Amino acid sequence: MSIACFSTWTVSSWRYGKQLADLSMSYQTDLITISNAAAAQARQAIEKQQATQKALAELDAKATKEKTSALAENERLHADVAAGDRRLRIAGRCSASSGNLPDTTSTARLDDGGTVELAGVAGRTVFDIRARIIKDRAALKGLQEYVLRVCQ
Repeated sequence: MSIACFSTWTVSSWRYGKQLADLSMSYQTDLITISNAAAAQARQAIEKQQATQKALAELDAKATKEKTSALAENERLHADVAAGDRRLRIAGRCSASSGNLPDTTSTARLDDGGTVELAGVAGRTVFDIRARIIKDRAALKGLQEYVLRVCQ
């Protein structure tokens, strides 16, 4: 009887040992699969982040170049007006109904277009305002490009 019990116990322990080994092998296989999937996702996330950073750097370089170019043109025009090489004129139109015109008789009609030349200080102010507009537009354009290309 004891031999039968011992034999049964030995056979059962071998069977349980084999089942434990199979479960351990399955567990290790699952761990390797999960680990590989996590590594692939991490690589994809890093690649996406690097692509986003590259796109952002390209947008920044493009916007900075455009802004610098526009500001340089504005500064050149500002210097030309200050030196007297150019004149800043604004197109204007006067209408007879405004009441701001003296009552004169001339062959030209009162609503004909013409130009108004600004004094030096006013011209410099216009270019200062233009420079601020250029900066604001560049900032807005950069933000719009960032939202459209990077934040998606």
